[in-house]
Amino acid sequence: MILEAEGVTKRYRRSAAPANDGISLQVEAGEVFGLLGPNGAGKTTLVSQILGVLLPDAGSIRIAGHDVVARPEMARRLCSYQPQATAPVEGLTPREAVDLIGRLRGGRPGDVGRRGEELLGALDLLASADRRVPLSGGMARLVGFCMAAVVPGRVVVLDEPTNDVDPLRRRALWSLVRSLADRGAAVLLVTHNVNESERCVDRLAIVAGGRVLAHGTPSQLKANLGAPLRIDCSLDDPSRPPPLPNIGTGWVATGRRLIGQIQLPEAGDAVSWAKTQLDAGWLVEFSVAPASLEDVYASWVQPDQTQTAGAIG
Repeated sequence: MILEAEGVTKRYRRSAAPANDGISLQVEAGEVFGLLGPNGAGKTTLVSQILGVLLPDAGSIRIAGHDVVARPEMARRLCSYQPQATAPVEGLTPREAVDLIGRLRGGRPGDVGRRGEELLGALDLLASADRRVPLSGGMARLVGFCMAAVVPGRVVVLDEPTNDVDPLRRRALWSLVRSLADRGAAVLLVTHNVNESERCVDRLAIVAGGRVLAHGTPSQLKANLGAPLRIDCSLDDPSRPPPLPNIGTGWVATGRRLIGQIQLPEAGDAVSWAKTQLDAGWLVEFSVAPASLEDVYASWVQPDQTQTAGAIG
């Protein structure tokens, strides 16, 4: 096991509640582990402790067998990190920024150059690789990813890597995230992009209120949801939702969307109900599809969540 955190607890002096409350997790080499949760869930605090920037009030963190609470400098040596903030590359071209970080991390110049070229090419950045011009938010995020991936640590921490990135480059970026694990790194992925992250995560934890609420593989969490299908309806008028059917559970209206979870035997009745509402003008369109990781996330992350914390093995 490359990354092991046990009972990590951190409380800020001004806060009544702990930012992290006994969080435990384990991430293996070759694994992409997703850390999902709303703003204020405690994800950034946990990442800061894993990277040796903050010391926990209680608990332990080990990376590749090293106690990084006792020796935080080992965390910085063993981890590479893409922060949520834009990478500071002012005055450098993207190629220079990637090359500089790769060499600072101990990479050989030739290896760093080849790997940098590979990453920049995969993300369609070569046309801008040698230009000293201000980068858009999405381009800067991509360069930040390349800086973290050019000479990856044993643990690679990626905090919202796809923010502001256009759809085509996002697809390429997810492939590169997956390839980091395939090359042997333990990847800790912090993201709000639930549906897209489902493509590449092996396991994940849903965190809120500083605690782990649920954990497992995407398929395990979806199976525990208890409803294998979702019905997703687009409302004609969000102020005038249709009468709900006597089937399904967890109906939620958000803007122009009305979403519910249904069992397989209910699928025919759900489609008949939706067609009736469509003909009556209540709905613009609807779809029935397998439950997604977004459904799991929504079922756990509620304002007054009171589930007990969990440990991830």
